[in-house]
Amino acid sequence: MEKQKQNLILILIFSLLCSNGNTFSLSRDYEILLHVKNTQINDQNKSLKDWLPNTYHYPCNWTGITCDSRNKSVTSIDLSEIGIYGDFPFNFCRIPSLQNLSLAVNFLGNSISSHSILPCSHLHLLNISDNLFVGNLPEFNSETFQLRVLDLSLNNFTGNIPASFGRFPRLKTLILSSNLFTGTIPSFLGNLTELTHFELTYTETMKPGSIPSELGNLTKLQFLYLSDINLVGNIPDSVGNLISIENFDLSRNSLSGKIPYAITGMKNVKRIILFENNLSGEIPQGLSNLTSLSLLDLSQNALTGKFSQELGSLNLSILHLNDNFLSGEVPESLALNPNLLNLSLFNNSFSGKLSKGLGKNSALRNIDVSTNNFTGDLPEFLCVRKKLQRLVTFNNRFSGSIPDEFGECDSLIYVRIENNEFSGSVPARFWNLPELDVVKMDHNKFEGSISGSVSRGITKLILSGNRFSGEFPVGVCELVELVEFDIGNNLFTGEVPSCITGMKKLQKLEMQENTFSGEIPGNVSSWTELTELNLSHNRFTGSIPPELGNLPDLTYLDLSVNFLTGKIPVELTNLKLNQFNVSDNKLSGEVPSVFNSRVYLSGLMANPSLCSNVMKTISPCSKHKPFSVVVIIVLVASVVLIFASVLWFLKRKSKFTVGKSKRAYRTISFQRVGFNEEDIIPFLTSENLIGRGGSGLVYKVKVKTGQVVAVKKLWGGNGRQKPEMELVFKSEIETLGRIRHANILKLLFCCSSDDFRILVYEYMENGSLGDVLHEEKCDELLDWSKRFRIALGAAQGLAYLHHDCVPAIVHRDVKSNNILLDHDFVPRIADFGIAKTLQIQGSENAMSRIAGSCGYIAPEYGYTLKVTEKSDVYSFGVVLMELITGKRPNDSCFGENKDIVKWVTEISLSTSHEGVQDCGVTQIVDSRLNLDTSDYEEVEKVLNVALLCTSAFPISRPSMRRVVEFLKDHKVAHPKS
Repeated sequence: MEKQKQNLILILIFSLLCSNGNTFSLSRDYEILLHVKNTQINDQNKSLKDWLPNTYHYPCNWTGITCDSRNKSVTSIDLSEIGIYGDFPFNFCRIPSLQNLSLAVNFLGNSISSHSILPCSHLHLLNISDNLFVGNLPEFNSETFQLRVLDLSLNNFTGNIPASFGRFPRLKTLILSSNLFTGTIPSFLGNLTELTHFELTYTETMKPGSIPSELGNLTKLQFLYLSDINLVGNIPDSVGNLISIENFDLSRNSLSGKIPYAITGMKNVKRIILFENNLSGEIPQGLSNLTSLSLLDLSQNALTGKFSQELGSLNLSILHLNDNFLSGEVPESLALNPNLLNLSLFNNSFSGKLSKGLGKNSALRNIDVSTNNFTGDLPEFLCVRKKLQRLVTFNNRFSGSIPDEFGECDSLIYVRIENNEFSGSVPARFWNLPELDVVKMDHNKFEGSISGSVSRGITKLILSGNRFSGEFPVGVCELVELVEFDIGNNLFTGEVPSCITGMKKLQKLEMQENTFSGEIPGNVSSWTELTELNLSHNRFTGSIPPELGNLPDLTYLDLSVNFLTGKIPVELTNLKLNQFNVSDNKLSGEVPSVFNSRVYLSGLMANPSLCSNVMKTISPCSKHKPFSVVVIIVLVASVVLIFASVLWFLKRKSKFTVGKSKRAYRTISFQRVGFNEEDIIPFLTSENLIGRGGSGLVYKVKVKTGQVVAVKKLWGGNGRQKPEMELVFKSEIETLGRIRHANILKLLFCCSSDDFRILVYEYMENGSLGDVLHEEKCDELLDWSKRFRIALGAAQGLAYLHHDCVPAIVHRDVKSNNILLDHDFVPRIADFGIAKTLQIQGSENAMSRIAGSCGYIAPEYGYTLKVTEKSDVYSFGVVLMELITGKRPNDSCFGENKDIVKWVTEISLSTSHEGVQDCGVTQIVDSRLNLDTSDYEEVEKVLNVALLCTSAFPISRPSMRRVVEFLKDHKVAHPKS
């Protein structure tokens, strides 16, 4: 018994000692954390506000801190994405129990010395990606380091990869992507025998170099990503030793030679991605051994030959062979693959017929065989499993009719079969497939009529260049999402129904070269987004509807070769037309002054009764004018106008009286204002109109307090509000009503009734940035200092939307016309009618259609319809280029098929070694600016930021928070494209 008591006492004493030891360890860690916060990092965003001294010296509930509850010590520090500044905080590594240190996505910078990294030798994970570190990579004393994960990506490290990086004994993950290295891939990385994940991508600064054969020693490697790093030479045979590899990606390099047969030794590979290289030769036949292969992408090479029959036995789920100029026939055996989900063979020289059995044995989702030399019928089983979503066969020589089975393919979303030799009638149910979004069937030999029931979700319906006949398909009028409709060059007849004017989202309407007759529908007020209208080569009669002149975005109007009569409506002069053609009609009267120009001459010809006293090739107008008739008309019109005005005034007065008693208006004030709806609504008159846009009219109103406000009255009225305008109204209220920032336009007040919706904003004296830059509406030149302040202010406004709003807000229509300027040229981001909130941080939301403005839309947006903050970043980069060049995004001076991004990028790359000031000034910088040396330095900094923002890859674009920092303090390295 005595002995048991002694043992118990010893255990208690030992436990007490351990407890004291643990308490001491935690107290030491607590002191180190506070010391680093106070001396090594700048927490200006107050993200670490809970890192405060406490009585118990207990840090385990602080932001980013994880402790081992058993040993009472700090094991992990994760300060990712909290906005800290400073140098590398090496003193964190003084905590001996620390295993994981993540500082990713912050503003840490400067170089990291080999001495400062030494205390971190006991770490298992070190992640400092997406910061601002520069200089050479530090030399690790690698033999003593315990690192399993090392991520140094998305920084500005330069030089070579140090030799010590080949001596990490336990390293499993190494990520070095998106830096500024100048060397090549070193062979000593083949010594990292425990490595399972290696990424080195998007680093074009690297010297051309080959793939070291030593990488074949990495038998545990599962993920290899070496894209866009100037790789040259052959793919070494040693890759066949990568027996554990699942992802093998060498895309966007300059690799040459044949794909080695040894690649068939990668027994577990699921994805082989070799697109955009200079590879040649045939596809190795032994690929049939790779039974786990799900994706094979060999696009944009120069491969020749044809598939091996063995390819059909591959366990493929995705096969990409696009842009390789592969030739020959696709083997029948390919159709036997039970896991083939995606087949992409576009932009090659394949010929012959597609296997009839394609889709019979696998649930095909996407097939793209466009731009080849295929012939014959479409395989009837492509959608037998009801999974096919994309059918793309354009630019081939396919013939025959669309199989009846396609009328049951409810999964189809995207169909492009244009430029073939298809014929016959389209299955009636095909037109009404529920998921259809894009249908392009133009330039074939289809015939028959279009079903009266068409899928309501279609956004593009292109049927031109066929033999479709019958009357206008009335079912099209119900396509509420339709953006583009082209039935030109067919055999349609009859009158065009007035319901066509109800397609509110229509941007392009082409009906040329048919035999339509009757009058052109005139009630076109709903076409607020229409940019192109082509009704040429038909049999339309009557006059040109003057209402066409009120369409805010119409730039292309072709009414030629019809039987139109009457005058050219003077309202058409309101339009900013790139194409105007009313030739070969029966028009009469004097040509409106705006069209009295050689630019429009060809579009006016063959109208014998038209006259002009300016253009000699058109008959001159008579000098004798029926003065008395004109006077009578003016007097009658004046009386009618006065009478109508009195009636209107009495009606409005009566309406206000009723409104006071019945409170017919629904109002919300978002700021403290000294006015109400009665001080606004009577002044929404033509005299106060200052602008019009896609969503409504804008008025300038001075209220009784003396304050001047801007009032937007949304399109719609007479008790019928447009659904999309309701969305704009709600979006503006929900967005601007809850945010406050010096660079975001203030929403003061809103008012709605059954008849209208109005939004009242602070008035911006200097209009929009687009007006000032391009319309010369400003009395003084916008000098560079003002332009830079506008760039910085707008960037701060967008950064607030992206990073400080919860949930984050994506504007989706960033452009110079949506950046307004007050009396001091302080910018305000405006027009949130199509803004979207991201409900989950970092999430991507698919939009039903492309939103934004031409010239500003990020390249990925058009085909993915994914909304991210990086879409706004791209658009802001275009605005920066506008500020530098003074040119519009789609200025004609750039040349054919070029926009401002391509133009500026090409020039900046050609002069990147000489500097903006020394070379290319007259081509890039606005010639109206008078710059000194310091201005040129700032221009070059802003230009580099613009180039980063407009990178083709969203991952390469900085966040708006980083853009603000770049504009404020940092020299931005010149990016390469």
